[in-house]
Amino acid sequence: QFYQACRTGIMDQALSIYFLLGWLGGDLLNLIGSFLADQLPLQVYTAIYYVLSDLLMLSLYCYYRLKNGRRAFPAPINAAFVFLSVGSLSSLSLLGSASTEDPGTFKGRSLLSAPGDELGPKPFSRTEIIGFTIGSISSVLYLCSRVPQICTNYKRKSTSGVSYCLFALVMLGNSLYGLSVLLKNPEPGQGQGDYVLHHLPWLVGSLGVLALDVVISFQFLTYRKGRPATLEERGALLGEQEES
Repeated sequence: QFYQACRTGIMDQALSIYFLLGWLGGDLLNLIGSFLADQLPLQVYTAIYYVLSDLLMLSLYCYYRLKNGRRAFPAPINAAFVFLSVGSLSSLSLLGSASTEDPGTFKGRSLLSAPGDELGPKPFSRTEIIGFTIGSISSVLYLCSRVPQICTNYKRKSTSGVSYCLFALVMLGNSLYGLSVLLKNPEPGQGQGDYVLHHLPWLVGSLGVLALDVVISFQFLTYRKGRPATLEERGALLGEQEES
């Protein structure tokens, strides 16, 4: 997506600011919730990467908006952008300074297990309940963030400036991400149903957005012939009109 933005120069028109803000909000809450709810180390590390990528993408969006001379954002969007940026940087700094325990090794889900292996549900601690709630809100933001981008593509009747590799890799990554959580063996004394419930918000956030990403994929197929010109092509056409 970074390459596509630099190549076309219309990132501020191709992507919805609500899509980017919703994505950043979902990733930020995903990071905080994963840390508080004691999720897998893979979930925490990928959440950190997602937040950093979102901040870079938002910075690039603002750069092209200023470069293309578009009007400033409304006050609510500016407030949301500042709040999410400060929250992201604060969360990353706090998580970086916090002491972490040994994450342990990954145990694959065994196909044959003794009946006595599942001793009962693992109770949620107060911190895990808070993390679970934050993770649930994160899943809602993930699902809602796709809707503005779908509407933007529909209004423009084009997906120019949007990289399909972004959504293709997101779909692949979310599928593998969900499978990696499902294939991990439950903790001793924790049943499989309780284990799935413990990770349910993150499973919904990763696997639930696949349906909306499929809709965006269909938009790429539908609008692939109606792509507007890039900034360089429009500049050349305007120059020819002035000479004539």
